Amino acid sequence: MPQTVAIQVKMPDDLVELRLPPGVNARLQELLDKQDSGKRLSAAERLEAEGLVNLAEFLTLLRLRSERLGNVRTKQR
Repeated sequence: MPQTVAIQVKMPDDLVELRLPPGVNARLQELLDKQDSGKRLSAAERLEAEGLVNLAEFLTLLRLRSERLGNVRTKQR
């Protein structure tokens, strides 16, 4: 039987905090670039890339939901 779980998360005031840190993003780009160039990723690299993509997607979802709910103030860059 499906269940719903509600989690309360304190959202930061600055949306930049809901993005991958630069070093983590650079690693993800490195893995994706390697794959896009036709080189095979090792099993460990594939798992790493999948995990980082999932994390990036999760952070994007949090950021978008926060914006939609008006709970987070955005800063202009």
